[in-house]
Amino acid sequence: MRQRAETIQRIAGATFDVCVIGGGATGAGCALDAQLRGLNTVLVEAGDFASGASTASTKLIHGGVRYLQEAVNHLDVQQYKLVRHALRERAIMLRNAPHLTQTIEFVVPCLTKLEQLYYGLGLKAYHWISGSSSLRASRLLTRDEAQSRIPAILPAGLAGAVAYADGQFDDARFALALVESFVRAGGEALNYARAVEFAKDVHGRLAGVLLSDPGSSEELAIRARAFVNATGPFSDAVRNLASADAAPRMRPSKGVHVLFPLDGFSEDNALLVPKTQDGRVIFAIPWNGRLLVGTTDTGYAPGDELAVTREEIDYLMRQLNPYLKASLDAVEAVSGFAGVRPLVAGHGEGDTKELIRDDEVELDPGSGLISILGGKWTTYRLMAERAIDKVQEYLQKPGESRSAAYPLAGSAGYHWDYWKAIGLPPATAQHLAHKYGTLTPDVLEPAASDASLGWPVVEGHPAIRAQVVYAARSEMAMTIEDVLARRIGLQLFSWRLAIEAAPVVASLLRRELDWTAAEESTAVDEYVGKIEHLIHVASHSTADP
Repeated sequence: MRQRAETIQRIAGATFDVCVIGGGATGAGCALDAQLRGLNTVLVEAGDFASGASTASTKLIHGGVRYLQEAVNHLDVQQYKLVRHALRERAIMLRNAPHLTQTIEFVVPCLTKLEQLYYGLGLKAYHWISGSSSLRASRLLTRDEAQSRIPAILPAGLAGAVAYADGQFDDARFALALVESFVRAGGEALNYARAVEFAKDVHGRLAGVLLSDPGSSEELAIRARAFVNATGPFSDAVRNLASADAAPRMRPSKGVHVLFPLDGFSEDNALLVPKTQDGRVIFAIPWNGRLLVGTTDTGYAPGDELAVTREEIDYLMRQLNPYLKASLDAVEAVSGFAGVRPLVAGHGEGDTKELIRDDEVELDPGSGLISILGGKWTTYRLMAERAIDKVQEYLQKPGESRSAAYPLAGSAGYHWDYWKAIGLPPATAQHLAHKYGTLTPDVLEPAASDASLGWPVVEGHPAIRAQVVYAARSEMAMTIEDVLARRIGLQLFSWRLAIEAAPVVASLLRRELDWTAAEESTAVDEYVGKIEHLIHVASHSTADP
């Protein structure tokens, strides 16, 4: 990407074919799809790229085993189509970004032979629907085979298990790769640029947007022939900005994930708890050296705090622990995150867990705003394709999507053992290869003239200081959290290590972003305060006196 200041100069007062509002998975996918079709496109994001729902996922590329079960139980064609589309898109994501994706096998523990047969048949159907021969077919496991794969599983009462393959990915880096690919294709992308007001033509159609930097008093205006609202859970706010009388469509829900040490689990096998007290499934997945456990599904209202609570951790433990030899305890959690799902009203009734993750493209006939609503990470590309189809219909400019066969930045020339050619210790080399792919030499370039940039950001994690410099120079990182949470992933690995790393990151950002000493100190204090608050909320029950 370009420097942020350069991007502001390039887009201020400019006119584009398409302006995409929202820099998460769907927005970045829309921007890339539009640019590849020859539409001059700009992407704007109110916060940091992928700082919302797009980095609060379960890190899975999947069709949704629960959705298939619901489709069969309720003869729901819509749920079936969602699973089928997602499984086809899974193959595309695995192919287009091999450095950011991988396959992983899940073990589904079964308490009876009948249960094993039931899940075995369902997962055979799941594999068949995908039409993919690249992922291993599901199969039945004996109790001993299940335990050998996941030693942490409780043997008592276990009749056997079912194993099946699915996809896994680094959601934050995938979103950044989409933005990078879009910019390399000729687009313009800008974070920390909130849409605050639309300009309209004489017919009431959107013609321009005023953008504001939340961290300063700076504003800039751009013009476009078409506007795409891809703001996920916050789509209603942009819809109301375009048309004040737009009826609410979103039914957002909160989901949390908690990370633990990987004890008793391997890097290659995940656990799926097939039935919880509220009819969901729970995943326990190896991810970047941690065990990722999730997720919950509770109501969310704008303004609610997005933090993992002790009650939510305890809920997850109640679902998972009956399947484990040694129970996990909330005090063992090393990190966690909460996010908001962009569910759409009208696709289901009752609780948010009963709403399916389908998407909808909406054209506001008055303003011309095109909104892409709902959906899930795995179908981001298909959602983007449908949205840009509607854009071309609106602009009366035909064209076809090219994104399905478009490898993302960092994938060219990548192979599974690319890390061996990097020439650094294995842990660091693998970390860099899986974050940046074949763009790793660009990340390491500053370290060629400053050896200190090859030092770790903090002991206990493979990230190096050159990544912080690269994040500021080439990925528009503006804050400590931008770096630690989304660019290098250290915040999700350990809250405590993130606190320890904050002064190092701030020192490097000060040099790159021309901060004053006071700004550096404030940045550290604010970041550390935020993480300490997250730790406190996760550690203390609201029922405590």
